[in-house]
Amino acid sequence: MLTGALVRLRALEPADSEAMWRWYHDPEVGRWMDAGPPISLAQNMEKGQNRPRNTFEQMQLGIETLEGQKFIGYVALGDTDFVRGEAVLQSVAIGDPGYRGGGYGTDAVRVISRYAFEEMGLHRLMLWVVADNVRAVQAYKKVGFVEEGRRREAFRARGKRYDYLMMGLLEHGLK
Repeated sequence: MLTGALVRLRALEPADSEAMWRWYHDPEVGRWMDAGPPISLAQNMEKGQNRPRNTFEQMQLGIETLEGQKFIGYVALGDTDFVRGEAVLQSVAIGDPGYRGGGYGTDAVRVISRYAFEEMGLHRLMLWVVADNVRAVQAYKKVGFVEEGRRREAFRARGKRYDYLMMGLLEHGLK
């Protein structure tokens, strides 16, 4: 079981698709995401029914509170390269507004990082985050991620350009 102090990570269920669709349309969640064109709830439900099986190379997990077992978000880890011992933390979102800012995202990042290092045998995780997404950058730093690079003006949202930060975490740097 992938369990932390506040959350546990679990495989996504088709029933999670409706909540995820709502979160994608929440301006607070979607603000810092590379979003494709809008899809309908029915299309998202179909996508949830046909979601590929999680593998060590690519997984998307639900974030659930330990207390009450409430589905509040998701995390994705992928592009795993076992030769190099690396993977990419592709996304983390606390979709339920009542749980934002309470340490749930930080705990989820810590849990997936620990899993990647201890169970998958990886040495390094990396991610891209919009530099102005202060809450996310702070959460990553709390877990031990450090800034390793920057792609200037690589993210565009609402007609404005933002820098991407590349952050990395080595297995011995996990906090």
